[in-house]
Amino acid sequence: MKDIEWPTQQRLASDIRTLPVKKPVPEKLTVSGVFAGIGGLEEGFRQAGYASDMLCELDPLARAVLKRHFPDADITPDVTTLKELPRSDVVTAGFPCQDLSQVGRRKGISGPNSGLIEHVFGLLRRSTQHPRWLVIENVPFMLKLDRGRGIRTITAALEELGYSWAYRTIDARAFGLPQRRRRVVLLASKTYDPRPVLLGVDAGSPDAAKRGSHACGFYWTEGNTGLGWAVDSVPPLKGGSALHIPSPPAIWFPRRRFIGVPAIEDAERLQGFAAGWTHVDESVRHGERQRWRMVGNAVSVPMAKWIAERLSAAVGKFETNDPDPLPSDRGWPSAAWGHGGKQGQSDVSEWPVAVPSPHLISFLEHRIAPLSKKATAGFHSRLIESCLRYEDAFERDLRYHKRNAEKN
Repeated sequence: MKDIEWPTQQRLASDIRTLPVKKPVPEKLTVSGVFAGIGGLEEGFRQAGYASDMLCELDPLARAVLKRHFPDADITPDVTTLKELPRSDVVTAGFPCQDLSQVGRRKGISGPNSGLIEHVFGLLRRSTQHPRWLVIENVPFMLKLDRGRGIRTITAALEELGYSWAYRTIDARAFGLPQRRRRVVLLASKTYDPRPVLLGVDAGSPDAAKRGSHACGFYWTEGNTGLGWAVDSVPPLKGGSALHIPSPPAIWFPRRRFIGVPAIEDAERLQGFAAGWTHVDESVRHGERQRWRMVGNAVSVPMAKWIAERLSAAVGKFETNDPDPLPSDRGWPSAAWGHGGKQGQSDVSEWPVAVPSPHLISFLEHRIAPLSKKATAGFHSRLIESCLRYEDAFERDLRYHKRNAEKN
């Protein structure tokens, strides 16, 4: 009988290495977006590996943007007609801020726009399958308006539904964008403790930037009661100005003695979108103005991506030592939580991380148009008649720019 040649240990190892290895299929996490706008929250979640299965948005132009960028999502127009939420891991709701904004109508959480958040709670009450996470976003002024009635109403509704919650005021500059944009983000869950996710990291607020020769952003539509002044960044992009006109902020370039306005493509980038994200058909009436409105109402994409990544990575314990109770006779603090039948304040800053940001001048990539003679003159006259404090150099350059505009 012929001798059998047994494989050596080395050959056995080689054979084993050639066998195919089954990799675990990653879990597909899904998002349902209510008040989706142009998809800032949902795009951030997509960049973190989530997929949007349903998006709800009333504005037809914003829906057209969503259809272009989220072709696989079911897009529906009206939260008030939704019968139920699809089964999703995350529900996002950047609900309207017009009634809660400092420059808005200030009708509060029961106003015709901001009050639409109640429909989300109604959908959750009727749900048999609750999402793992609920993400709510709005303006910080809702913490102060009417002694914080807005945030009290929201958190009371969440606790009635059995949700734990945590909220935090976050500045978009923390994620490397030269736009001063403060927003309240609230996380809630029936399953997990949201505190380590949202409050568990803190980079601390940086020192205020000195002007030096940096470009400075301001609102050319104001000048009576405020400037929206921002050093080496722009003030928060807005869906509408004090004149109720969706418009860009202005930027003062001290070295050039020039007052300009950024292009809409750079505004999209200042929100973390790709340039051209909101491109609309040329036949759309006031298309450029409509794009500014949509971008001004959007949620910062990098902030949303950070939230999505934290949802996957930060489930755990949260240590707290006798937190200060929430006030009952005034507005609420910039960060707080409710969990296990208890509530407390948090002293975290508005900067959970500190991603290095480029200077505003180097960030801008598209043509900067000069602020018109009419706009410059109007702002300048309001400014000098006001009681606002401003640099003499700024006022001189406004006059210089206005004269230059007259020559051109």
